[in-house]
Amino acid sequence: MSSSIQLPRDVYGTEEHQMLRDTVLEFYKTEVEPNREEWEENTACSREVWLKAGELGLLGLTLDPKYGGSGLDFSYSAVAIETFAKTGADSPGISMHSDIVIPYIEKHGSEAIKDKYLPKMCSGEWIGSLGMTEPSTGSDVQAIRTTAVDMGDHYLINGSKTFITIGYTSDFTLTACKTEHGISLIIIDANLEGFTKGKPFKKLGLKTSDTCELFFDNVKVPKENLIGEEGKGFIYMMQELPRERLTIAIQAIGAVRGGLELTTAYTQERTAFKQPICAFQNTQFKLAEVATQLEVNTAFVDKCTELLARKELTPELASMAKYATTEMQGKMLDECLQLFGGYGYMWEYPIARLVADARVSRIYGGTNEIMKLMIARAIFSDYFKEMKAKRRAMKMAQK
Repeated sequence: MSSSIQLPRDVYGTEEHQMLRDTVLEFYKTEVEPNREEWEENTACSREVWLKAGELGLLGLTLDPKYGGSGLDFSYSAVAIETFAKTGADSPGISMHSDIVIPYIEKHGSEAIKDKYLPKMCSGEWIGSLGMTEPSTGSDVQAIRTTAVDMGDHYLINGSKTFITIGYTSDFTLTACKTEHGISLIIIDANLEGFTKGKPFKKLGLKTSDTCELFFDNVKVPKENLIGEEGKGFIYMMQELPRERLTIAIQAIGAVRGGLELTTAYTQERTAFKQPICAFQNTQFKLAEVATQLEVNTAFVDKCTELLARKELTPELASMAKYATTEMQGKMLDECLQLFGGYGYMWEYPIARLVADARVSRIYGGTNEIMKLMIARAIFSDYFKEMKAKRRAMKMAQK
């Protein structure tokens, strides 16, 4: 797409940001693209690609350097997330590891936990996953059933998790468990007795990252693996969800930008009725719609990125970003695939992968129905507070 119709993106405009883009693109060309088909067959990428990502400094971009990170602000993570998504290379699960699991540990973990896990996460030696969803709970995190019983010097953990991104290849899982004082977050190392993993699922998209079930059968976990305070896990999750949902929104922007570039190039090369497809008004109008929707959503996501960097992004705005961009992602990539005709349906064409990968964006990180619920609650927050106060006053009067 011509840069003449793109809004200036000052938040990403430094030479350092461009160097990071170039590094990600080179990483894709040399480490991901040549191995993609093999990884898709295996439903997981290789451990070597994680080590290479660590060597290039692509893991833990915002993490404090004393733990092995780069100490950059979130705008650099956003650049990497968008560029990975644009190429389709994010499916190894790098953003889950770097922009979701690492921040939990950095912000809420003890110094001993940080020293143990974060440097190896940045080097790619250890891969971390997030164990939240359970077979019977879905987006209702408060309804989880996995338990962690205090046994004095350790927790005894029983339960299961499902749809865990990079759960099969991960070396540990940051797990939400029910404890005596409420939901708590506990790191469960994959080598502990009683911790088993199900066979990776065969998925519609994101085929190069594994997704599986995790099972805990009387797993003994040291008490020091507790993240933060017992019973405050739900609070920590609510604090970190805006970043997770913004990450998904940025991925959606990157995927549509990649799809638009692929389709623009293809319609100039492919001919029908003795002229390039791009010469037809329908093609021009469709891509004009894609470009417009992309820029409108990008402007909002860029603003949210600035807010997150300043620690001012609210859950409601993050929900809006996730909802709006992922809906746009599905619709606009479908328009792009249509312009490829039958070739767009073939897996060897990158547009097919982008469309398949896009479908889960409206589901994970909280379904878009949950996003709308959170937005609606914010809209009516004053009303609900007033009704609650009235009910409380009535109860007091009855006493």
